[in-house]
Amino acid sequence: MAIDYAQAPASSKEVVHEQLFCALTGKPVSAEEAYWAPPLVTFRELLSAIGQGLRSPGTLGSILFAEQPNVPYAPEAREQLAARRSSEQLKLLVGLLLIIVVIVAPIVLLAMR
Repeated sequence: MAIDYAQAPASSKEVVHEQLFCALTGKPVSAEEAYWAPPLVTFRELLSAIGQGLRSPGTLGSILFAEQPNVPYAPEAREQLAARRSSEQLKLLVGLLLIIVVIVAPIVLLAMR
């Protein structure tokens, strides 16, 4: 008893053109003029990812250290994207400094006692 499999005819690979939208502004952008970069991760998204990772510690490494796929940005949004990335980095720095102060200040106060 033989099983016949239907084979699809060999066709040339078709390039599918789909509409891309800027990840920052939402404006339509063509693939040729798009600026491709990793997605903007906000401080809030980072905190929520860490919070979800604490509930399931096995996935925390993959959430935080997995390579993000590039997303399209409009060329005119590059300066806005750079400014947003800088402000998010500043928020992260201030948050980390606050955590350090909260941990170190009681230790220093106890040591001075």
